[in-house]
Amino acid sequence: MEVSGAIIALKLMKLKFLMVCSLALTMFLTGCGDKNNDSENAEATQPAVEEAEPDPLASLNIPENDVIADDTYSNLQLTDVKKPVYDRYTLWERQAKNLPMQLPEITPYTEGKVAYLTFDDGPDAKNTPAILDILKNYGVPGTFYVVGQMVEANPDVLKRIFDEGHAIGNHSYNHEYNQLYPSTENFLKQLTKTDDIIKSVIGVRPLILRTPGGQWGMWTDDYPPLMKACGYVEHDWNCSVEDATYKRPSAQQMIKYIDQQTNEELNGNAAIILMHSNGGKENTVSALPGIIELLQNKGYTFGVITPMTPQPY
Repeated sequence: MEVSGAIIALKLMKLKFLMVCSLALTMFLTGCGDKNNDSENAEATQPAVEEAEPDPLASLNIPENDVIADDTYSNLQLTDVKKPVYDRYTLWERQAKNLPMQLPEITPYTEGKVAYLTFDDGPDAKNTPAILDILKNYGVPGTFYVVGQMVEANPDVLKRIFDEGHAIGNHSYNHEYNQLYPSTENFLKQLTKTDDIIKSVIGVRPLILRTPGGQWGMWTDDYPPLMKACGYVEHDWNCSVEDATYKRPSAQQMIKYIDQQTNEELNGNAAIILMHSNGGKENTVSALPGIIELLQNKGYTFGVITPMTPQPY
């Protein structure tokens, strides 16, 4: 079923209205609308002098390798698969500035065999730093799909992911299926909330997302057109270490899974590998060096997920 542009716009307006109402209520409860300020406000009758808008990136330490989307998203067709991509504006900031929210058509990168090491459900305080240590030791980039609640708990770990040149993606605010999937509005609300949390830590927000549980099992036909209209690019996976399944594999079994799965022909020559970086994933940490060495021996280079990454299927 195709969702029309009018319906998408209505969904966006409805969500923004709810957010504005929430902000107004917060201001009222905290006294931001104190009547004692009325006389002061009345005195401010002179029109404000327009000043040049400050560059929101000027005070940030953006890693040299990162690509920050321009106002029209015209700089996202890359030739380097190791460059993470971010946006300086949130969705609502783009809407307020009348800037495009939907990305232009981008040609998928299919040159050579590229492995994308992706880690969901962090950042935590133990396994995510251990994974970062391993990636740093091998000089390999990764993509971390983070949960908003986990970022709130471990902002310093998110900052380290960013500072060390890895990619960050949105993986919802709380990963609770019963709260995410009753409606597209619920899903989008969690994405924009997590964008705000990420941006409060690193100064920019991601354009990539991964749906908790994977889009094929969770999305109805309404989701893809709404995500496209909002400029989000979703990637599932085509390889997995099975570390979030009932199998509870050992590190050696995880390496074997990736060996078997990368023997097959993969779409766009892209091995998008699902792993997790939260608590209880110590076997994943143990398996990671072996997975990296296996892929290197098979002739893979390593990249990060961006809007130009091929879809897994």
